[in-house]
Amino acid sequence: MAKRTIEGIEVETGSGNVFADLGLPGAEKLKIKSGLVIEITRAVRRLNLTQDEAGRRMGISQPKVSALLRGDFTNLSERKLMECLSRLGYDIEITIKPATKCVGHLTLALD
Repeated sequence: MAKRTIEGIEVETGSGNVFADLGLPGAEKLKIKSGLVIEITRAVRRLNLTQDEAGRRMGISQPKVSALLRGDFTNLSERKLMECLSRLGYDIEITIKPATKCVGHLTLALD
């Protein structure tokens, strides 16, 4: 990450993944999950669902919906989050292609 000084304040440019910048393990996975959670939150709001209605529709309990909407997604897998989005009316498409480097990476693209 590049560092520079602006008006006497040292500023560090992020990598594009705040979880990696914070040194958290599984940063790519956390970025994917957080993106899915943001989209779930948008869908619940757009559909004007209560937490109970959202839970029934997504197949999870109301307390899990509450936690999810507060940004706590540690108890849900990427697969379950994708299933939730699907049940909220989203199509999920997974694209696999050869990596440009010897080790590939995970990305999330939203339309």
